[in-house]
Amino acid sequence: MTHHRKPRHRRTWTLTAVAIVIAGAVAPAASGAFADAATASPCTPGATYGPPLPTQAVASQLVRGGFNFLEGTTWDPRTGTLLLSHMQNPTGPQGVQPSAVLRYTPPATFETFIADSGSNGLAITPDGARLLAATHDNRTVSSYSLTDRSRTTVAANYLGRAFNSPNDLTIGQDGTTYFTDPNFQRGNRADEQGGRTGVFRVRDGVVGLVDNTLPQPNGIVLSPDGRTLYVGATGANAIVKYTVFPDGTTGNRTTFASIRTPDGATVDCAGNVYWASYEEGLVHVFSPSGARLGTISAGRNTTNAAFGGPDGRTLYITSGVSGGGFGLYQTRLNVPGNPY
Repeated sequence: MTHHRKPRHRRTWTLTAVAIVIAGAVAPAASGAFADAATASPCTPGATYGPPLPTQAVASQLVRGGFNFLEGTTWDPRTGTLLLSHMQNPTGPQGVQPSAVLRYTPPATFETFIADSGSNGLAITPDGARLLAATHDNRTVSSYSLTDRSRTTVAANYLGRAFNSPNDLTIGQDGTTYFTDPNFQRGNRADEQGGRTGVFRVRDGVVGLVDNTLPQPNGIVLSPDGRTLYVGATGANAIVKYTVFPDGTTGNRTTFASIRTPDGATVDCAGNVYWASYEEGLVHVFSPSGARLGTISAGRNTTNAAFGGPDGRTLYITSGVSGGGFGLYQTRLNVPGNPY
């Protein structure tokens, strides 16, 4: 997601723990059709799904343009809305990019949901109560209450050192959160990670290192069963995958696929993987085995994608618009998407 500056270096940190705080009351259940869907998955256990794409080359449709830079799409089933980050150009001596969380209510309503969120990647917690955000404004991972929009820090640092600029994240059903930390939004602030860009996890209030050898890790997503973690390394034009063990630790890293400038990603209920290519303006679709199934086109400079809609079969895509700026695109697919 969102790439501008890309330095690299070499060093290895020891894997230890840093306590962090995860707070916030669970929101009361919503009324109406979406209340039951708040924690429900569009995925049917044991179901067999057919091909996800109606054709090998799918074209998405522009919902609305005129935005500066969009990222971090995530569907909120409790309200039937899409949340996304609207980022502005760097400002001030530190060169930090302001951003806000927008809320899109189909078919055409956009409003500011959280002003000055400092966010990039977003994800709704499994209980539907909170919005987790990779927040580059203070170089942390944050949690926002979906009821009163109050902010809490989830991951403040690693071994006392500030992250570069947390970029994207994904949440397991047990609440374990994995996030990427490239340096795209670090701006002019000091490098406290020794030139490394990394992947981290937060489980039971502890920050742990997944991998600090990937050049500019970006999009990140879990398989529907939570046993595989996928990460896009923008600096290597590669998507890698890890085995996720029951305690949330990871291992057995292998290369899953190669695409140009992998950005944000999502998965569907069949485990197919959808990965945005920033330079190509495409979303590449792969089977769980890594076979290429096709592409979805969306403007230029595609940054992210997320499933939504009442049946989970609408894919929302953030991408550039011809003539300038960014827009939200959508297309209908055959297989519903995983809810987180």
